[in-house]
Amino acid sequence: MLQPRILIPFTIATLIWGSTWFVIRGQLGVVPPTWSVAYRFLIGAATMFAWARYTRAPLDIGRPGQIFAVLFGLAQFVMNFNFIYRAEDQITSGLVAVVFALLIVPNAIFGRIFLKAPLSSRFLAGSGIALVGVALLIVQEVRRDGSSTEATLFGTTLTVLGLMSASVANIMQGTKQARALPMASVLAWGMLWGGLMNAVLGLATVGPPVIETHALYWAGVVYLGVFASAIAFTAYFSVIRAIGPARAAYSGVLTPILAMLLSTLFENYRWTALAAAGGAVAMVGLLVALGGKRIATGR
Repeated sequence: MLQPRILIPFTIATLIWGSTWFVIRGQLGVVPPTWSVAYRFLIGAATMFAWARYTRAPLDIGRPGQIFAVLFGLAQFVMNFNFIYRAEDQITSGLVAVVFALLIVPNAIFGRIFLKAPLSSRFLAGSGIALVGVALLIVQEVRRDGSSTEATLFGTTLTVLGLMSASVANIMQGTKQARALPMASVLAWGMLWGGLMNAVLGLATVGPPVIETHALYWAGVVYLGVFASAIAFTAYFSVIRAIGPARAAYSGVLTPILAMLLSTLFENYRWTALAAAGGAVAMVGLLVALGGKRIATGR
């Protein structure tokens, strides 16, 4: 079974990210996605630098550490989120969330190739079951998505590109180099570099910063920067360092189910037999994959 030091951060990241799909939707409109991503991670970086200072984590991570932070920031905080924000401009947040649950696939494959992470028969069986559940959820969300066929295909493609970028960053956090660096410091620098790269990308593609005057937009930016970035990524990457990227990616399997539950409470989401079956099957897969007596670390 998962130990509290793994279960607690796993739960924190999952609960927070279950709500972010709706919040990201509210970021679209007046402010171009690249600038919204830049604002988010500059706020996240400020939060992480304050946390690093409070915990006395060394901010001097050396030249190799800075190179790692730049590459990590590019994959996680630039490419991943620019793809995701643009995907939500094409298709529903629910469809983006369930497609992103497929993160478990590249994480497992890349983890095996680059980290030599063991993949037990129990984990593979559970993952197969979970992916059947995810497939049912994808079918359900495609049916209820009001986008055109072209928009659905384009939005899904953007989501897949986003999850591949996220998978690269996940694998980076599972390396020996990442484990040798303080988590708070790496995330602080990674978010800072990511925020600055997004700002440069914004200037190059859409022009100067666009400022939204609506308070709800900025409340969303702060929530995404502090909770969904600084807190959730700290929790999630600690899980990756403990049990490996493949098992940590199960957070993404639970996220769309939680998002649907929240939508039921606040947006009158109506569960169909297909959605209920998909959620139930995904949960069974999770219990099978992570319910063994011993969890391999992937180190």
